[in-house]
Amino acid sequence: MSGGEVAGILVAVFWAILVSFLAVALVRLAQTLRATTKLVSDVTEQAVPLLADASDAVRSAQTQIDRVDSIASDVQEVTSNASALSSTVASTFGGPLVKVAAFGYGVRRAIGGRGKDAPAKEPRRTVIVGRPLPGARRARRANRNQRD
Repeated sequence: MSGGEVAGILVAVFWAILVSFLAVALVRLAQTLRATTKLVSDVTEQAVPLLADASDAVRSAQTQIDRVDSIASDVQEVTSNASALSSTVASTFGGPLVKVAAFGYGVRRAIGGRGKDAPAKEPRRTVIVGRPLPGARRARRANRNQRD
């Protein structure tokens, strides 16, 4: 055997090993593609009913939103009517009622008012911080604390 023949045999052996590795890689790639295809088909079978359910839920939600919108517009109309009624009642009865109340207050004040001989009411006392209490109030407070 000459050097060229040995080189040819070595190239053929390396070529065969390379082809074997490529064949194994292609077989594994084919298996991966089959598994991926099966996975995609399973996902598709499960996704279609889920999408149909989701579509039904969206339609139902849209129907409910339409109902709520209708109710909200009715409530707005009722509110505006109540506001108009309230302002009408206030303008109709408000002025006269204020006048009647003022007249009643004046009459009470005139009838129950003090005369020239009546003593003036004693003004209310205010509490000043740091000022001692008068003796009578101190005694009442002390008695109250003793009972408790």
